[in-house]
Amino acid sequence: MASVCCFTSSLVPLHRPIHQFSSFLTIPNNKNTSATATASAIVPSTSMKNSKTVWIWTTTQHVMTSALERGWNTFLFSSPHQNLAHHWSSVAVIFPVFVGEGEILDGQGKRVASVIDVSTPEELERLRPEDEQSENIVVNLLDWQVIPAENIIAAFHNSQKRVFAISNSTSEAKIFLEALEHGLDGIVLKVEDVEHVLELKEYFDKRAEESNLLSLTKATMTRIQVAGMGDRVCVDLCSLMKPGEGLMVGSFARGLFLVHSECLESNYIASRPFRVNAGPVHAYVAVPGGRTCYLSELKSGKEVIVVDQQGRQRVAIVGRVKIETRPLILVEAKRDSDSQTVSILLQNAETVALICPPQGEALSKTAVPVTSLKVGDEILLRVQGGARHTGIEIQEFIQGRN
Repeated sequence: MASVCCFTSSLVPLHRPIHQFSSFLTIPNNKNTSATATASAIVPSTSMKNSKTVWIWTTTQHVMTSALERGWNTFLFSSPHQNLAHHWSSVAVIFPVFVGEGEILDGQGKRVASVIDVSTPEELERLRPEDEQSENIVVNLLDWQVIPAENIIAAFHNSQKRVFAISNSTSEAKIFLEALEHGLDGIVLKVEDVEHVLELKEYFDKRAEESNLLSLTKATMTRIQVAGMGDRVCVDLCSLMKPGEGLMVGSFARGLFLVHSECLESNYIASRPFRVNAGPVHAYVAVPGGRTCYLSELKSGKEVIVVDQQGRQRVAIVGRVKIETRPLILVEAKRDSDSQTVSILLQNAETVALICPPQGEALSKTAVPVTSLKVGDEILLRVQGGARHTGIEIQEFIQGRN
């Protein structure tokens, strides 16, 4: 992802119109501030979904160094901070640009972006792609945020122009990056606290993780046994799941089963494509960042990983968790290349199913109910390191018993 960083004074009020922030200041280019390098740093990649440009506004060096570690290396300076521009250019390879009157300029005075304040519906209505000369447009939403951002995305959807919004926190940045599913092309994160930069880095890491296929392997059922009563967890998501999708759950972190959602139709009960009847409270469930947590730890607002038969993954938000006492069934499986078995306990009900390996192009058999499982049936398994500390994989000796 191509990314840009910007910095400005902490003395400026957060919600003043941008054109009042500073006047344009030209400083001589040194070896680190060539106009060519500045321009190339601002050009984003062509991927709309995965490429988001980040500008960070700050005068805090700790924020600057953290941004550089992320690869965000274009900085914006207002006129009172020319010495800061020289200083940072002497200690790091950066690309300084400057805020002018309603525009952002590089060191040669070339316009990088136009800056527009939006505080009324009329000002928003006047913001149209055909009326803007700059390739990049920075909007300062002084009143509402979500609806204006959605309207801007719709208006610029088929345009070559790129639109950014100023945000004062990571939570605001997420609003702009996710509005209308596509999000704006970038954000200007105006902060003095490094935690916001770290949180934004983590957010982008999660987005990148979704584009990676998870390695799933075939496993063969070796034992199915009624186990008695236990407290099982239904996880209701804020997203709908399709056939072949579910959550990765297991009694041991070293082997997670792909438990199907309740999206399949039945004559006896309505489908609930937002729900996974995931297993007992002790079981592990996969969450973003390569981590696991206990099903008993899930609650509204937490994130989990939804995975399909092909290993495609996406992040989903938990809307509700239901824990109820139900009859359980124990299932064990192992890979042909491994003598070690892994297990999972699930509610003993026809609506609970494990996802099967895809059969070439034919994906009609997506899952098999636990009530129909037989020894020798094949299901999908995620094999990974077994030792965990607070859900994070670590290298240590651990022996788990089925």
